[in-house]
Amino acid sequence: MDGIWMSRPLLGVLLGTVFGLLDGLSGYLYPILAPIMLRVILFSTVKGVISGLVIGIVSQRVNSLPLGIAVGLGVGTVLSYLVTLTDNQGLFWDIMLPGMLLGIIVGFATVKFGRPPEPAGQPE
Repeated sequence: MDGIWMSRPLLGVLLGTVFGLLDGLSGYLYPILAPIMLRVILFSTVKGVISGLVIGIVSQRVNSLPLGIAVGLGVGTVLSYLVTLTDNQGLFWDIMLPGMLLGIIVGFATVKFGRPPEPAGQPE
């Protein structure tokens, strides 16, 4: 499969948004988060959008599945850690692990299913 019709940055943002929103909505599993659910959903969605954009841009420039996954893991880890610094309610790993998994999934899917970059020097 040569990739779908969407560019990698656009696919990364779309996937990051969807998975980030789902990650945020999973906060409803923790009653302690009820007073701050809007913030949890917002932070998770923004984290997903940023992760997807970074992954998409990197994978557009460097056509490598392992690198896309590694960048996804790295960005997901860093952004999740930043969220834990705000007020993690004692849920450090409950924030970190889904964020890291989000990065891995978005990194894989963006490289695997996004439209690969055009070879340099090709006429249009």
